[in-house]
Amino acid sequence: MNGRERMLTALSLGQPDRVPVWELAFNEESIINVGKQLTPDVPPVKLAHEMTLEEKLELLELLYRVIRELELDGLTSIHLFDRKVIDRDHIQDEWGRIFHVDRIGDAVPVKGPVSAPGDLKNLKIVHPHEDEFLMLMASIGKLGKAITQVLFVVGPFRESWSMMGGMENLLYCYKEHPQFVKDLARIATDYILEIIDRGADLGADAIAISSDLAYNQSTLMSPLHYEEYIFPCHQEIVKHIHHRGMKAIKHSDGVMWPIMEYMVEAGFDGIHPIQPQCMDIGEVKAKYGKRICVMGNIDCTHLLPYGTEEEVEKAVKQTIAVAAPNGGYILSSSNTIHPSCKGENFVAMVRAAHKYGLYPH
Repeated sequence: MNGRERMLTALSLGQPDRVPVWELAFNEESIINVGKQLTPDVPPVKLAHEMTLEEKLELLELLYRVIRELELDGLTSIHLFDRKVIDRDHIQDEWGRIFHVDRIGDAVPVKGPVSAPGDLKNLKIVHPHEDEFLMLMASIGKLGKAITQVLFVVGPFRESWSMMGGMENLLYCYKEHPQFVKDLARIATDYILEIIDRGADLGADAIAISSDLAYNQSTLMSPLHYEEYIFPCHQEIVKHIHHRGMKAIKHSDGVMWPIMEYMVEAGFDGIHPIQPQCMDIGEVKAKYGKRICVMGNIDCTHLLPYGTEEEVEKAVKQTIAVAAPNGGYILSSSNTIHPSCKGENFVAMVRAAHKYGLYPH
């Protein structure tokens, strides 16, 4: 099997020849940290919005080398919406949202174009442009369909609260302005559906719907609020992804137990990343493994940043033992490969997965 066949088989709850290995995301510095394990010829560390086009392409070439040499089974491309730099720490997108960018590249919305129901009538509706899909186009051009081409798309919950410049602003409106929340979710969902269509037209195999719905103690909203305000959007989005011939992956950190049944009912093919601090992947596999592909669980909070290569190998072996039987498991970190993760530990994780993840013929 090639990487595409392997990963799509697992997302279909089948058993491939070995456990697929994939990551939701790398950031600029983490690509370089992993790349250093393969070659001394790496570019200097810069954030994407500080790079020239040539520097971005150089970094992508290093990422493609990582994918090839470590034989990863999929690559996630990011929808790169247009941004203008306001100052060293802030950028603004076409919607008018202002983001604070920290020194590892995370962009957090701090101000949005909407604060009250009356603002929607003046909201400028934005449509995705072709140049926002350059990473996907380049990845398909360089790596083809031998691997699974995944497009990362921000989900309707985060799209909605980013329009208001903060999650607490949206959650307040769940109680005070419920129709406004639904109207905003409609705008967000329509935008997401356009992005999905662009991804499908370009050749993506799967869509990863991001945005956290939970944290280490529970979900960010009650299950009833999820059911009313987000679940219909997820159902529509997943149905459209499937209509376009792709697989649907849902990412969320945290305790997802209160809404796990909704994830399955919405039709998601995979659930990522089963955060080990708050969810047991063996329990998730036992309860839901016949209905949804489980993904992730290799700790990137403590193990990959601070553990030894031997400890990483042990964790991978143990995780495969409980999550991989009969297929329907894709191995990855418990979130993303961020700058604190040791490059050598990521390499150890991948090689351990190849060592212990073989299925019997």
